[in-house]
Amino acid sequence: MKKSLLALAVVLLSLGACNTPGEETKDEKTATADNGQAAIENIMTRTSIRQFKNDQPVEQEKIDIMLKAAMAAPTAVNLQPWHFIVINDKKTIDLLSGQQPTNAPLLIAVCGDLDKTTMPDGKGKLPDFWIQDVSAATENLLLAAHAQGLGAVWTGVYPVMERTAEVANVLNCPKNIVPLALVRVGYPDESPEPKNKFKEENISYNKFGGKKQ
Repeated sequence: MKKSLLALAVVLLSLGACNTPGEETKDEKTATADNGQAAIENIMTRTSIRQFKNDQPVEQEKIDIMLKAAMAAPTAVNLQPWHFIVINDKKTIDLLSGQQPTNAPLLIAVCGDLDKTTMPDGKGKLPDFWIQDVSAATENLLLAAHAQGLGAVWTGVYPVMERTAEVANVLNCPKNIVPLALVRVGYPDESPEPKNKFKEENISYNKFGGKKQ
């Protein structure tokens, strides 16, 4: 009886594996829907974390995933004009914290690389699109942190030029590397409620002020 059930299971699995290319099975569709819902939930529940558990470092595996997620962000003409500086040295973290001390065990400086703003054909530059690209990468990094049970907060650097110069100096950045943001990361020691920021008045349809049809 057990052998029969096992054989039946193998056959059913084989049938499922032989579905038409491009056609999802029912289980695959359910898994896709579940994953989609989980992704939306991750976005909606992410919130800024400023207090972290002491003496609990962030594992390298989780850092790698955050960086991979950051570099999966959209980027104009695929220039990928970013550079990431991972900081886990306590003295450097303290130097970068300035007037806002933190117990975060990890900082990630998300920077723009101005040497990567030239069009692929060499004709012309996209001098300011790096700001959008690096901002998108920063948001991906925050979401990847949250998805892994970490807390994080985006602290702005650029375009406050005094702060930008200060951070660049501490991190020994060459002129082409511009710090856009410092992301503080660690295991959260607080549980703030996510803010509901959805407001109908911030939406128009077809033209400014246009109403939903």
